[in-house]
Amino acid sequence: MLKPLFALPALLLFVPSPQQPTSASAAAPPPASAPAAATPAMPADAKTLVNPVKPTAESQAQAKKMYGYDCAVCHGENGNGKGDLAADIKPPLKDYTDPAALKDLSDGEIFYIIKNGKGQMTGEGDRLNTDGVWNMVILVRSFAKK
Repeated sequence: MLKPLFALPALLLFVPSPQQPTSASAAAPPPASAPAAATPAMPADAKTLVNPVKPTAESQAQAKKMYGYDCAVCHGENGNGKGDLAADIKPPLKDYTDPAALKDLSDGEIFYIIKNGKGQMTGEGDRLNTDGVWNMVILVRSFAKK
């Protein structure tokens, strides 16, 4: 029973240790870490994109569900920018219940931000199809109408 306990340390004596760096590689500086992935610049045509989706009760229910999963924790249940994690985000999040918060953004720009992210916000990427992102745009705009 105790033989395996004695055999294991003995076997470890014969395992080669990792190679020590040579003097040339020891003198070389460590490789620079890759910079954090930046949000791609918004293309100029994003401003001109028009939302082709006509909302339905079902599509808006799905958008609200996805918003609850992915967005509400920061942007708040009703889009007021007071989600559980909002206090740690700089600059402070916009209050989408205020119509002025989105007045300078076109639907295409909002689409691009939802899809690709902005600042600390990660985008939906491929988690939502194109119609799903457009429905999310409609939902976000609807917060100011309540």
